[in-house]
Amino acid sequence: MPLDLIVRNATLPDARTGIDIGVAGGMIVAVEPGLDAEAATVIDAEGQLLSPPFVDPHFHMDATLSLGIPRINRSGTLLEGIALWGELKPLLTHEAVVERALRYCDLAVAQGLLAIRSHVDVSDPRLITVDALLEVRARVAPYIELQLVAFPQDGYFRSPGATDLLRAALDRGVEIVGGIPHFERTMGAGTASVEALFRIAADRGLPVDIHCDETDDPLSRHVETMAAETQRFGLGGRATASHVTSMHSMDNAYAAKLIALIASSGMNVIANPLINITLQGRHDTYPKRRGLTRVPELLAAGVPVALGQDCTLDPWYSLGSADMLEVAHMAVHVAQMTAPEAMRACFEAVTTTGARVMGLTGYGIEVGNRADFVLLQARNAVEAVRLKPTRLVVVKAGRVIAATPARRTALFLDARPALVDPASYAPVPSS
Repeated sequence: MPLDLIVRNATLPDARTGIDIGVAGGMIVAVEPGLDAEAATVIDAEGQLLSPPFVDPHFHMDATLSLGIPRINRSGTLLEGIALWGELKPLLTHEAVVERALRYCDLAVAQGLLAIRSHVDVSDPRLITVDALLEVRARVAPYIELQLVAFPQDGYFRSPGATDLLRAALDRGVEIVGGIPHFERTMGAGTASVEALFRIAADRGLPVDIHCDETDDPLSRHVETMAAETQRFGLGGRATASHVTSMHSMDNAYAAKLIALIASSGMNVIANPLINITLQGRHDTYPKRRGLTRVPELLAAGVPVALGQDCTLDPWYSLGSADMLEVAHMAVHVAQMTAPEAMRACFEAVTTTGARVMGLTGYGIEVGNRADFVLLQARNAVEAVRLKPTRLVVVKAGRVIAATPARRTALFLDARPALVDPASYAPVPSS
Protein backbone atom coordinates (compact mmCIF):
# COMPACT_ATOMS: atom_id res chain seq x y z
CA MET A 1 0.00 0.00 0.00
CA PRO A 2 1.42 3.45 -0.90
CA LEU A 3 2.54 5.64 1.96
CA ASP A 4 1.57 9.27 2.44
CA LEU A 5 5.12 10.60 2.57
CA ILE A 6 8.68 9.31 2.19
CA VAL A 7 11.81 11.28 3.02
CA ARG A 8 14.72 9.61 1.22
CA ASN A 9 18.46 9.70 1.82
CA ALA A 10 18.41 11.58 5.10
CA THR A 11 21.08 11.92 7.75
CA LEU A 12 19.81 11.63 11.33
CA PRO A 13 21.20 13.38 14.41
CA ASP A 14 22.73 10.08 15.61
CA ALA A 15 24.91 10.17 12.45
CA ARG A 16 23.09 7.41 10.54
CA THR A 17 23.13 8.28 6.83
CA GLY A 18 21.20 7.18 3.78
CA ILE A 19 18.04 6.68 5.84
CA ASP A 20 14.51 6.71 4.43
CA ILE A 21 11.54 7.66 6.61
CA GLY A 22 8.10 6.37 5.69
CA VAL A 23 4.93 8.08 6.93
CA ALA A 24 1.31 6.94 6.94
CA GLY A 25 -1.64 8.35 8.84
CA GLY A 26 0.52 11.03 10.41
CA MET A 27 2.82 8.46 12.03
CA ILE A 28 6.32 7.21 11.26
CA VAL A 29 5.99 3.64 9.96
CA ALA A 30 9.52 3.03 8.67
CA VAL A 31 13.05 4.27 9.42
CA GLU A 32 15.47 2.29 7.28
CA PRO A 33 17.85 2.53 4.34
CA GLY A 34 16.47 1.71 0.89
CA LEU A 35 12.80 1.69 1.87
CA ASP A 36 10.94 -0.34 -0.80
CA ALA A 37 7.72 1.64 -1.00
CA GLU A 38 5.97 4.41 -2.88
CA ALA A 39 4.31 7.53 -1.55
CA ALA A 40 2.09 10.35 -2.67
CA THR A 41 4.83 12.80 -1.65
CA VAL A 42 8.57 12.09 -1.80
CA ILE A 43 11.22 14.44 -0.43
CA ASP A 44 14.84 13.86 -1.40
CA ALA A 45 16.91 14.94 1.60
CA GLU A 46 20.12 14.70 -0.45
CA GLY A 47 22.04 13.51 2.60
CA GLN A 48 21.11 16.49 4.73
CA LEU A 49 20.07 16.46 8.38
CA LEU A 50 16.55 15.38 9.32
CA SER A 51 15.90 16.31 12.94
CA PRO A 52 12.95 15.99 15.25
CA PRO A 53 11.34 19.41 15.65
CA PHE A 54 12.93 22.05 17.81
CA VAL A 55 11.64 22.52 21.33
CA ASP A 56 11.60 25.69 23.46
CA PRO A 57 10.95 24.73 27.10
CA HIS A 58 11.12 28.30 28.42
CA PHE A 59 9.41 31.31 26.84
CA HIS A 60 7.19 34.30 27.68
CA MET A 61 4.58 34.42 24.94
CA ASP A 62 2.38 36.93 26.74
CA ALA A 63 5.09 39.58 26.32
CA THR A 64 6.51 38.64 22.93
CA LEU A 65 6.68 41.22 20.12
CA SER A 66 5.77 44.04 22.52
CA LEU A 67 9.14 45.80 22.23
CA GLY A 68 8.83 49.56 22.73
CA ILE A 69 5.44 49.49 24.47
CA PRO A 70 5.39 51.80 26.34
CA ARG A 71 9.16 52.34 26.19
CA ILE A 72 12.53 50.62 25.76
CA ASN A 73 14.52 48.99 28.56
CA ARG A 74 17.46 51.41 28.59
CA SER A 75 19.53 49.78 31.32
CA GLY A 76 19.10 46.28 29.88
CA THR A 77 18.65 44.87 33.37
CA LEU A 78 16.25 42.23 34.60
CA LEU A 79 14.74 44.57 37.17
CA GLU A 80 14.03 47.34 34.66
CA GLY A 81 12.47 44.71 32.42
CA ILE A 82 10.16 43.63 35.23
CA ALA A 83 9.30 47.27 35.97
CA LEU A 84 8.62 47.92 32.29
CA TRP A 85 6.38 44.86 32.09
CA GLY A 86 4.49 46.31 35.05
CA GLU A 87 3.92 49.50 33.02
CA LEU A 88 2.81 47.47 30.00
CA LYS A 89 0.34 45.18 31.78
CA PRO A 90 -2.41 47.80 32.24
CA LEU A 91 -2.23 48.48 28.49
CA LEU A 92 -2.72 44.85 27.48
CA THR A 93 -5.85 43.71 25.71
CA HIS A 94 -6.96 40.17 25.02
CA GLU A 95 -6.91 40.80 21.26
CA ALA A 96 -3.41 42.28 21.22
CA VAL A 97 -1.90 39.43 23.25
CA VAL A 98 -3.54 36.86 20.96
CA GLU A 99 -2.43 38.65 17.79
CA ARG A 100 1.21 38.97 18.87
CA ALA A 101 1.34 35.39 20.10
CA LEU A 102 -0.08 34.02 16.85
CA ARG A 103 2.46 36.02 14.84
CA TYR A 104 5.22 34.56 16.97
CA CYS A 105 3.84 31.05 16.44
CA ASP A 106 3.98 31.60 12.66
CA LEU A 107 7.64 32.54 13.02
CA ALA A 108 8.24 29.47 15.21
CA VAL A 109 6.76 27.11 12.62
CA ALA A 110 8.99 28.60 9.92
CA GLN A 111 11.98 27.78 12.15
CA GLY A 112 10.85 24.20 12.81
CA LEU A 113 9.93 25.03 16.42
CA LEU A 114 6.85 22.93 17.16
CA ALA A 115 6.77 22.70 20.98
CA ILE A 116 6.88 25.67 23.37
CA ARG A 117 6.45 26.02 27.12
CA SER A 118 5.35 29.57 27.93
CA HIS A 119 5.20 31.18 31.35
CA VAL A 120 2.06 33.30 31.73
CA ASP A 121 1.98 36.18 34.21
CA VAL A 122 -0.87 35.72 36.72
CA SER A 123 -0.18 38.89 38.72
CA ASP A 124 -2.88 40.95 36.93
CA PRO A 125 -6.34 40.46 38.53
CA ARG A 126 -7.91 40.56 35.05
CA LEU A 127 -5.96 37.42 34.02
CA ILE A 128 -6.00 38.75 30.46
CA THR A 129 -2.78 36.96 29.55
CA VAL A 130 -4.12 33.66 30.88
CA ASP A 131 -7.34 33.80 28.87
CA ALA A 132 -5.51 35.02 25.76
CA LEU A 133 -2.92 32.26 25.79
CA LEU A 134 -5.50 29.59 26.54
CA GLU A 135 -7.17 30.72 23.32
CA VAL A 136 -3.84 30.69 21.49
CA ARG A 137 -3.06 27.20 22.79
CA ALA A 138 -6.32 25.91 21.31
CA ARG A 139 -5.80 27.68 18.00
CA VAL A 140 -2.24 26.48 17.40
CA ALA A 141 -2.79 22.92 18.68
CA PRO A 142 -2.78 21.43 15.15
CA TYR A 143 0.83 22.51 14.62
CA ILE A 144 2.41 23.62 17.94
CA GLU A 145 2.26 21.91 21.31
CA LEU A 146 1.95 24.88 23.67
CA GLN A 147 2.30 24.31 27.41
CA LEU A 148 1.40 27.07 29.86
CA VAL A 149 2.93 27.83 33.27
CA ALA A 150 1.06 29.89 35.89
CA PHE A 151 3.79 32.42 36.68
CA PRO A 152 3.40 35.02 39.47
CA GLN A 153 5.87 37.49 37.92
CA ASP A 154 5.58 39.93 40.84
CA GLY A 155 6.05 37.26 43.50
CA TYR A 156 3.73 34.58 44.85
CA PHE A 157 3.61 36.21 48.29
CA ARG A 158 4.88 39.68 47.35
CA SER A 159 2.14 40.46 44.84
CA PRO A 160 -1.30 41.13 46.36
CA GLY A 161 -3.75 38.42 45.41
CA ALA A 162 -1.19 36.30 43.53
CA THR A 163 -1.89 33.21 45.64
CA ASP A 164 -5.55 33.23 44.58
CA LEU A 165 -4.79 34.28 41.00
CA LEU A 166 -2.36 31.41 40.51
CA ARG A 167 -5.00 28.92 41.65
CA ALA A 168 -7.58 30.59 39.40
CA ALA A 169 -5.24 30.24 36.40
CA LEU A 170 -4.80 26.54 37.15
CA ASP A 171 -8.55 26.14 37.47
CA ARG A 172 -8.97 27.70 34.00
CA GLY A 173 -6.67 25.12 32.41
CA VAL A 174 -3.08 26.28 32.84
CA GLU A 175 -1.26 23.03 33.46
CA ILE A 176 2.07 23.84 35.16
CA VAL A 177 2.85 25.59 38.47
CA GLY A 178 5.40 28.42 38.33
CA GLY A 179 7.12 30.76 40.77
CA ILE A 180 9.91 33.28 41.31
CA PRO A 181 11.29 32.87 44.86
CA HIS A 182 14.25 35.23 44.46
CA PHE A 183 11.81 38.10 43.81
CA GLU A 184 10.07 37.72 47.17
CA ARG A 185 10.91 40.34 49.78
CA THR A 186 13.03 38.05 51.96
CA MET A 187 14.96 34.83 51.54
CA GLY A 188 12.58 33.24 54.02
CA ALA A 189 9.55 34.26 51.96
CA GLY A 190 11.25 32.84 48.88
CA THR A 191 11.79 29.51 50.60
CA ALA A 192 8.19 29.49 51.80
CA SER A 193 6.96 30.20 48.28
CA VAL A 194 8.84 27.20 46.90
CA GLU A 195 7.35 24.95 49.56
CA ALA A 196 3.82 26.28 48.93
CA LEU A 197 4.09 25.95 45.16
CA PHE A 198 5.38 22.39 45.35
CA ARG A 199 2.48 21.53 47.64
CA ILE A 200 0.03 22.90 45.06
CA ALA A 201 1.74 20.95 42.26
CA ALA A 202 1.72 17.72 44.29
CA ASP A 203 -1.91 18.12 45.35
CA ARG A 204 -3.06 18.78 41.79
CA GLY A 205 -0.75 16.25 40.14
CA LEU A 206 0.91 18.94 38.03
CA PRO A 207 4.50 19.64 36.98
CA VAL A 208 6.33 22.60 38.49
CA ASP A 209 8.69 24.95 36.64
CA ILE A 210 10.13 27.80 38.71
CA HIS A 211 12.23 30.81 37.78
CA CYS A 212 14.90 30.09 40.34
CA ASP A 213 17.86 32.19 41.48
CA GLU A 214 17.87 34.37 38.36
CA THR A 215 20.39 36.69 39.95
CA ASP A 216 24.13 37.30 40.32
CA ASP A 217 23.84 36.84 44.10
CA PRO A 218 25.67 33.65 45.16
CA LEU A 219 23.59 33.56 48.35
CA SER A 220 20.38 33.06 46.41
CA ARG A 221 20.04 29.31 46.92
CA HIS A 222 16.38 28.52 46.37
CA VAL A 223 17.30 25.75 43.95
CA GLU A 224 18.53 23.87 47.03
CA THR A 225 14.99 24.05 48.42
CA MET A 226 13.60 23.03 45.04
CA ALA A 227 15.76 19.91 44.99
CA ALA A 228 14.67 18.99 48.51
CA GLU A 229 10.99 19.53 47.69
CA THR A 230 11.36 17.52 44.48
CA GLN A 231 12.57 14.57 46.54
CA ARG A 232 9.99 15.14 49.26
CA PHE A 233 7.07 14.97 46.84
CA GLY A 234 8.64 12.46 44.45
CA LEU A 235 8.25 14.76 41.47
CA GLY A 236 11.56 13.84 39.81
CA GLY A 237 11.56 14.90 36.16
CA ARG A 238 8.27 16.78 36.60
CA ALA A 239 10.17 19.52 38.48
CA THR A 240 12.26 22.09 36.63
CA ALA A 241 14.50 24.92 37.80
CA SER A 242 14.81 27.63 35.16
CA HIS A 243 17.74 30.06 34.92
CA VAL A 244 19.64 29.29 38.21
CA THR A 245 22.20 31.91 37.21
CA SER A 246 23.33 32.46 40.80
CA MET A 247 25.43 29.31 40.31
CA HIS A 248 27.82 31.30 38.12
CA SER A 249 28.74 33.32 41.22
CA MET A 250 28.99 30.50 43.78
CA ASP A 251 32.27 29.13 45.04
CA ASN A 252 33.20 25.75 43.62
CA ALA A 253 32.89 23.84 46.88
CA TYR A 254 29.25 24.81 47.40
CA ALA A 255 28.42 24.47 43.71
CA ALA A 256 29.74 20.91 43.72
CA LYS A 257 27.51 20.05 46.66
CA LEU A 258 24.53 21.73 45.02
CA ILE A 259 24.99 20.01 41.66
CA ALA A 260 25.09 16.63 43.40
CA LEU A 261 21.87 17.51 45.25
CA ILE A 262 20.16 18.55 42.01
CA ALA A 263 21.28 15.36 40.30
CA SER A 264 20.05 13.13 43.12
CA SER A 265 16.62 14.81 43.08
CA GLY A 266 15.99 13.91 39.44
CA MET A 267 14.87 17.45 38.58
CA ASN A 268 15.62 19.30 35.34
CA VAL A 269 17.42 22.57 34.68
CA ILE A 270 16.71 25.04 31.88
CA ALA A 271 19.29 27.65 30.92
CA ASN A 272 18.49 30.58 28.64
CA PRO A 273 21.80 31.59 27.08
CA LEU A 274 20.67 34.59 25.01
CA ILE A 275 18.87 36.24 27.90
CA ASN A 276 21.14 35.13 30.74
CA ILE A 277 24.26 36.57 29.12
CA THR A 278 22.34 39.78 28.33
CA LEU A 279 20.69 40.44 31.69
CA GLN A 280 23.22 39.05 34.16
CA GLY A 281 26.49 40.66 35.16
CA ARG A 282 25.07 44.12 34.42
CA HIS A 283 26.40 45.52 37.69
CA ASP A 284 29.90 44.12 37.17
CA THR A 285 32.75 46.22 35.87
CA TYR A 286 35.61 43.79 35.17
CA PRO A 287 36.05 40.89 35.57
CA LYS A 288 32.47 40.49 34.27
CA ARG A 289 30.53 37.30 34.94
CA ARG A 290 29.32 35.29 31.96
CA GLY A 291 25.73 35.08 33.18
CA LEU A 292 24.97 31.43 32.46
CA THR A 293 24.52 28.61 34.95
CA ARG A 294 27.06 25.77 35.08
CA VAL A 295 25.79 23.82 32.07
CA PRO A 296 28.79 21.49 31.45
CA GLU A 297 29.06 20.58 35.12
CA LEU A 298 25.34 19.85 35.41
CA LEU A 299 25.46 17.68 32.29
CA ALA A 300 28.50 15.81 33.61
CA ALA A 301 26.51 15.02 36.78
CA GLY A 302 23.67 13.57 34.71
CA VAL A 303 21.23 16.46 35.15
CA PRO A 304 18.94 16.95 32.12
CA VAL A 305 19.76 20.47 30.89
CA ALA A 306 17.60 22.05 28.20
CA LEU A 307 17.97 25.46 26.59
CA GLY A 308 15.24 28.08 26.16
CA GLN A 309 14.71 31.17 24.03
CA ASP A 310 13.02 32.98 26.97
CA CYS A 311 12.26 36.29 25.24
CA THR A 312 11.82 37.81 21.80
CA LEU A 313 11.32 41.55 21.21
CA ASP A 314 9.92 42.31 24.64
CA PRO A 315 10.76 44.34 27.78
CA TRP A 316 13.75 42.12 28.55
CA TYR A 317 15.28 41.42 25.14
CA SER A 318 15.32 43.56 21.99
CA LEU A 319 16.36 40.70 19.71
CA GLY A 320 15.23 37.12 19.11
CA SER A 321 13.96 35.09 16.16
CA ALA A 322 12.41 31.84 17.43
CA ASP A 323 15.55 30.10 16.19
CA MET A 324 16.54 27.48 18.75
CA LEU A 325 19.80 26.87 16.92
CA GLU A 326 20.72 30.48 17.72
CA VAL A 327 20.11 29.56 21.37
CA ALA A 328 22.32 26.46 21.08
CA HIS A 329 24.98 28.47 19.23
CA MET A 330 25.12 30.99 22.06
CA ALA A 331 25.34 28.22 24.66
CA VAL A 332 28.37 26.77 22.88
CA HIS A 333 30.15 30.08 23.25
CA VAL A 334 29.04 31.22 26.70
CA ALA A 335 29.51 27.80 28.32
CA GLN A 336 32.69 27.16 26.29
CA MET A 337 31.28 23.86 24.98
CA THR A 338 33.33 23.68 21.79
CA ALA A 339 34.26 19.97 21.73
CA PRO A 340 32.18 18.03 19.15
CA GLU A 341 30.36 15.99 21.81
CA ALA A 342 29.58 19.18 23.77
CA MET A 343 28.16 20.86 20.67
CA ARG A 344 26.00 17.80 20.03
CA ALA A 345 24.75 18.10 23.63
CA CYS A 346 23.70 21.68 22.87
CA PHE A 347 21.81 20.45 19.80
CA GLU A 348 20.08 17.85 21.98
CA ALA A 349 19.27 20.58 24.53
CA VAL A 350 16.99 22.24 21.96
CA THR A 351 15.54 18.96 20.66
CA THR A 352 15.46 15.67 22.57
CA THR A 353 16.39 16.98 26.03
CA GLY A 354 13.93 19.83 25.71
CA ALA A 355 11.26 17.30 24.75
CA ARG A 356 12.14 15.23 27.82
CA VAL A 357 11.87 18.26 30.10
CA MET A 358 8.48 19.13 28.59
CA GLY A 359 7.32 15.53 28.95
CA LEU A 360 6.49 15.23 25.26
CA THR A 361 5.28 11.82 24.06
CA GLY A 362 5.57 10.38 20.57
CA TYR A 363 8.57 12.64 19.90
CA GLY A 364 11.58 11.61 17.83
CA ILE A 365 12.34 9.96 14.51
CA GLU A 366 11.41 6.41 15.43
CA VAL A 367 8.79 3.99 14.20
CA GLY A 368 5.52 4.54 16.06
CA ASN A 369 6.15 8.21 16.80
CA ARG A 370 4.37 11.17 15.27
CA ALA A 371 5.69 12.21 11.88
CA ASP A 372 7.03 15.55 13.10
CA PHE A 373 10.45 16.60 11.79
CA VAL A 374 12.46 19.32 10.09
CA LEU A 375 14.93 19.02 7.22
CA LEU A 376 17.95 21.29 7.67
CA GLN A 377 20.49 22.55 5.17
CA ALA A 378 23.29 20.91 7.14
CA ARG A 379 24.88 17.49 7.23
CA ASN A 380 25.11 16.82 10.96
CA ALA A 381 24.14 18.24 14.33
CA VAL A 382 27.43 20.09 14.87
CA GLU A 383 27.18 21.74 11.47
CA ALA A 384 23.59 22.72 12.30
CA VAL A 385 24.74 24.51 15.46
CA ARG A 386 27.59 26.16 13.55
CA LEU A 387 25.56 27.40 10.59
CA LYS A 388 22.06 27.90 12.02
CA PRO A 389 20.97 26.68 8.60
CA THR A 390 17.85 27.07 6.50
CA ARG A 391 14.89 24.94 7.51
CA LEU A 392 14.18 23.43 4.12
CA VAL A 393 11.01 21.55 5.06
CA VAL A 394 8.96 21.42 8.27
CA VAL A 395 6.60 18.44 8.65
CA LYS A 396 3.84 18.07 11.25
CA ALA A 397 1.85 14.81 11.48
CA GLY A 398 3.10 13.84 8.04
CA ARG A 399 2.06 17.10 6.37
CA VAL A 400 4.46 19.73 5.05
CA ILE A 401 3.54 22.94 6.90
CA ALA A 402 6.51 25.14 5.92
CA ALA A 403 9.20 25.16 3.26
CA THR A 404 12.11 27.51 2.56
CA PRO A 405 14.40 27.46 -0.50
CA ALA A 406 17.96 26.33 0.08
CA ARG A 407 20.41 29.10 0.80
CA ARG A 408 22.94 29.44 -2.01
CA THR A 409 24.86 32.49 -3.14
CA ALA A 410 26.12 32.97 -6.69
CA LEU A 411 29.56 34.57 -6.95
CA PHE A 412 30.88 36.42 -9.99
CA LEU A 413 34.62 36.28 -9.46
CA ASP A 414 37.37 35.13 -11.77
CA ALA A 415 38.89 31.73 -10.99
CA ARG A 416 36.64 31.23 -7.95
CA PRO A 417 33.79 28.79 -7.25
CA ALA A 418 30.58 29.90 -8.91
CA LEU A 419 28.35 28.93 -6.01
CA VAL A 420 28.69 29.17 -2.24
CA ASP A 421 26.54 26.80 -0.23
CA PRO A 422 27.08 27.08 3.56
CA ALA A 423 26.37 23.35 3.93
CA SER A 424 28.92 22.33 1.31
CA TYR A 425 32.03 22.80 3.42
CA ALA A 426 33.70 19.92 5.19
CA PRO A 427 31.76 18.92 8.31
CA VAL A 428 33.34 19.06 11.73
CA PRO A 429 34.89 15.68 12.58
CA SER A 430 32.61 13.48 14.65
CA SER A 431 35.28 12.88 17.28
